[in-house]
Amino acid sequence: MKTGFDNQKYLHMQSEKIRERISMFDNKLYLEFGGKLFDDYHASRVLPGFEPSSKLQMLLQLADQAEIVIAINAADIEKNKIRSDLGITYDLDVLRLIDVYRSHGLYVGSVVLTQYNGQQLADTFRARLERRGIPVYCHYRIEGYPKNISLIVSDEGYGRNDYIRTTRPLVVVTAPGPGSGKMATCLSQLYHEHRRGIRAGYAKFETFPVWNLPLSHPVNLAYEAATADLNDVNMIDSFHLSAYGVSTVNYNRDIEIFPVLNAIFEKIFGSSPYKSPTDMGVNMAGYCIVDDEACREASRQEIIRRYYESLVRKADMKATDDELFKIEFLMQQLGLKGSDRPCVKAANERAAALGLGCAAVELEDGRIITGKTSKLLGPCSAVLLNALKELTGIDHERLLISAKALEPIQKLKTQYFGSRNPRLHTDETLIALSISAAESETAQRALDAIGRLQGCQLHCSSRLSKVDLDTLRRLKLQVTMEPVAEQF
Repeated sequence: MKTGFDNQKYLHMQSEKIRERISMFDNKLYLEFGGKLFDDYHASRVLPGFEPSSKLQMLLQLADQAEIVIAINAADIEKNKIRSDLGITYDLDVLRLIDVYRSHGLYVGSVVLTQYNGQQLADTFRARLERRGIPVYCHYRIEGYPKNISLIVSDEGYGRNDYIRTTRPLVVVTAPGPGSGKMATCLSQLYHEHRRGIRAGYAKFETFPVWNLPLSHPVNLAYEAATADLNDVNMIDSFHLSAYGVSTVNYNRDIEIFPVLNAIFEKIFGSSPYKSPTDMGVNMAGYCIVDDEACREASRQEIIRRYYESLVRKADMKATDDELFKIEFLMQQLGLKGSDRPCVKAANERAAALGLGCAAVELEDGRIITGKTSKLLGPCSAVLLNALKELTGIDHERLLISAKALEPIQKLKTQYFGSRNPRLHTDETLIALSISAAESETAQRALDAIGRLQGCQLHCSSRLSKVDLDTLRRLKLQVTMEPVAEQF
């Protein structure tokens, strides 16, 4: 994939923009951090050149000025809400985030329980955090939030919340997922700081939509595809257009809530520092695109990948018709079909010709390599081995895995694990390749090339097992599949 984004320029511009915003206030800024602070693979896919850890690296440039507050909704703790991408509950993810931030040298100041109402599991979690020496604060539900401004900005509203004690100029408010109360936490702190004579500021850091790209730009449409389940919609920021005569892009929830936020700012400070939702943002990603067409094509491919993900979710009854219809509409806007993903066409055509499950990988240089189901291997195992042979110039007729490595794995699966399918999953295939590499220089050459698969595109003509999907994603391949089971 061609590089379309200058990551070093982004790190510099983004950190400088945040420093500039801090200086607008009394050296105190509450920054609502949307999306993922690290492992932002969506951004790296649609802005090729953006490093998945870019936002974390940017924040490290401000590490001496920054502290992190993690917000978690107490109701989410009570109902054991799961992060679908990690398969862990929100409370466990808070513990994970604390460890990750600290391991990178970032200061985690505290955790705030939002929408707190004495929930038993929230109290248990609070005690667990406090045993680890992490301060915990509680924020409460406010009747009529967010429209009952007179109650919200009063001693019975924000005034009832705990004041979060912070020590640094930049307070980054983040969370394990949406609906955790990041914005409300920031605004509550503005109220409490104002009561203490400090004119603190608020800003929002969201990478998408990119405010200074057109509404119909594929990068922005790819964000709509990524949030189709949330029904987010990109819109022209009418407040910004009215105030400055400049057309910018924001998303519906920020535009809808802006009049309320403006009223809250005016109630706290007497006047609002912002004239539009766009004014509140600090995102500089749009200025760092160096090849617009590369980003457009990467985003078109991301929308197709989201389409296939939605097809699978729909088959599993995890997605609504509306989610799928929305992505189909986005594809229609851009004139896209599923077959516009080259590996999709190659895998499905070969599967139809052979009557077998097939997979195809598009290598970095555009070469398409396929693999099919056999007695020993599933289609993804086959295509991985074929791709490694192609990358290293090994004859495709040559066996990479010895029978000595295969037999014990198959015996374990069928005789001891009771599996009716002796075919090797991708993780088992790679283990067998590793065993063979101990005695075969050719197998070692193939094994050494695994890193070259990172970022390649793969499609399978049938459903992948969770084991295969997890393995391919750990290898950082970009995977899609048809929502039908392979017939053995």
